[in-house]
Amino acid sequence: MTPDRPADGYDGHVEPGGPTAVRVLDEVVLRKVSVGPLDNNAYLVTCRRDGAQLLVDAAADADRLLALVREGNGAARLDTVVTTHRHGDHLGALRSVVAVTGAHVAAGADDADAVAAAADVPVTRRLHAGDLLVVGHVTLEVVALRGHTPGSVALVYREPEHAAHPGRAHVLTGDSLFPGGVGKTHGPDDFARLWHDVVTHLFDRFDDDTWIYPGHGDDTTLGTERPHLAAWRARGW
Repeated sequence: MTPDRPADGYDGHVEPGGPTAVRVLDEVVLRKVSVGPLDNNAYLVTCRRDGAQLLVDAAADADRLLALVREGNGAARLDTVVTTHRHGDHLGALRSVVAVTGAHVAAGADDADAVAAAADVPVTRRLHAGDLLVVGHVTLEVVALRGHTPGSVALVYREPEHAAHPGRAHVLTGDSLFPGGVGKTHGPDDFARLWHDVVTHLFDRFDDDTWIYPGHGDDTTLGTERPHLAAWRARGW
């Protein structure tokens, strides 16, 4: 389910091969595209002050992603690529994007070796819960959401105090949280781990207006999903 369209006109819906969805916030511009046969979302975060950029999930279609980078910065500056988790559909274009841009690669510590091996690139930063990623004059917090994979991570950006929505959080969740439930797990232990992390590190920390940017499909908000938490836990997925 796509959440109500906010005042900025962004609703988080993109189509494979379609145009970029663009969200302009006080400090950053966030761009979203769909790439590859599994309709993977890739996100570009651009610092409005100095043009620094971070790409989340170089999933597929390197040419489309490089065009996205140029949309954000005409000089094609890309500082970092974060891979939210080790699955191949989230890193298919990683090697090509890094080869062209020279960007650093970051991934969750427990997925980093698998990412490096699959993409044949060095992971230059292994991410842990609470780490901070700096994009120009903007800071993103790393949140660990274990269960879909051992090293899955999400990134949180919070709007500044002078913004129209001070403190509002924007969370890029990879495949750990979607509209309608948490990500796929491979047994009750993995589900319990992911359930705990999603509830503790997202729903218990952030307000209902927190915007969720998942690894596939449409966006959602914590407020849209919160009433269904008990049902998710009861069904075990």
